[in-house]
Amino acid sequence: MASVCFYFQVHQPFRLRHYTVFEKSPRYFDEFKNASICRKVANKCYLPSNRLLLDVIRRFEGRFKISYSITGIVLEQFKKYCPEVMSTFDALAQTGCVEFIAETYYHSLSFLYSSDEFIAQINKHSELIQQLYGQTPRVFRNTELIYSNALAETIEKMDRFDAIITEGADHILGHRNSNFVYRPPNCERLKLLLKNYSLSDDIAFRFSNKGWNEYPLTADKFAHWINRVNGNGQCVNLFMDYETFGEHQWEDTGIFSFMYHLPEKVLEHPDNNFMTPSEVVDTYDAVDVVDVPRIISWADTERDLSAWLGNAMQSNALHEIYKFEKLIKQTQNEELLADWRRLQTSDHFYYMCTKYFADGDVHKYFNPYESPYDSYINFMNVLGNLRQQCTQLLSDDDSKVLSETS
Repeated sequence: MASVCFYFQVHQPFRLRHYTVFEKSPRYFDEFKNASICRKVANKCYLPSNRLLLDVIRRFEGRFKISYSITGIVLEQFKKYCPEVMSTFDALAQTGCVEFIAETYYHSLSFLYSSDEFIAQINKHSELIQQLYGQTPRVFRNTELIYSNALAETIEKMDRFDAIITEGADHILGHRNSNFVYRPPNCERLKLLLKNYSLSDDIAFRFSNKGWNEYPLTADKFAHWINRVNGNGQCVNLFMDYETFGEHQWEDTGIFSFMYHLPEKVLEHPDNNFMTPSEVVDTYDAVDVVDVPRIISWADTERDLSAWLGNAMQSNALHEIYKFEKLIKQTQNEELLADWRRLQTSDHFYYMCTKYFADGDVHKYFNPYESPYDSYINFMNVLGNLRQQCTQLLSDDDSKVLSETS
């Protein structure tokens, strides 16, 4: 049996506007840029992809299934800038063939710095998914598939999730492969679903690469590769950014046609099917324990944290933002708290990355700044003002209390 498990990550950050050290305005985010990018990606990716997959689900009458992890902040942007995208996700949810996965609401690195904030963001995200789609998430994925044994233990203690999704990195698997369900050490019931990075990246990164020896990638060819898992695996976990469809791989590459025809080709084999992550967890037993003492992610060739913590600027920015968690929460000001949390989004630190070798082009492609240094300076200017806003608010509150008691 080869159960194909599609999981799509849907995310857009709230991008910062140009912010100098002399500014006093608490308006940190670029409304125009965020709206225009959200609408552009909606028209190129989210709307055509949702409509196509909805059509495929209906065509196969429940035999084609997919899953999404949609960050809270991109849902906020859809609601504000592209409500028609919300409608198409509603339609997908109503099919009964779509699962929504839990993650941190703000796509943050909070697990690395604050357990309380990490859990608060998971709770906030799960509540939103329940409110919008009537689902209580059973499967968790951390930002950028960041994972370790310690994360698994934290999630197990929450007593709400049945599985975690992470990267099927070679160095954690050894002689094993990602096409089986595994279990973390020191966890009694939590299971691990590992990304088949080779097949996932064939779609996400290599699909339109004319220099690739397997180009062009057809639905027939890809289904044949999936068929080979039969007898040597339980599931094929295809995890990728949703922006793969139409944004990273443009429509003229044939990516939409590929996705339209793939389910039919996969289902031609009698031992193949499609499952959501929860169905994989319910169907298959874990075959072994995968020990991950050091943190991994799905980013870059290293599969580590260097995309966000690879230089002193990134380390300093992350340290500084979490350093005043107590201060920001003391204000009990929802607007300041929301701004602080939006600044935790991992993209802000990704923009500060200075890697320029195998992964450098990827980092430059997604970076809206002239350089990582510009990103760092802009971010720290915003953070400095936010700190001043908090300090001033608490000072005003103290003065008010003194005035009332005198």
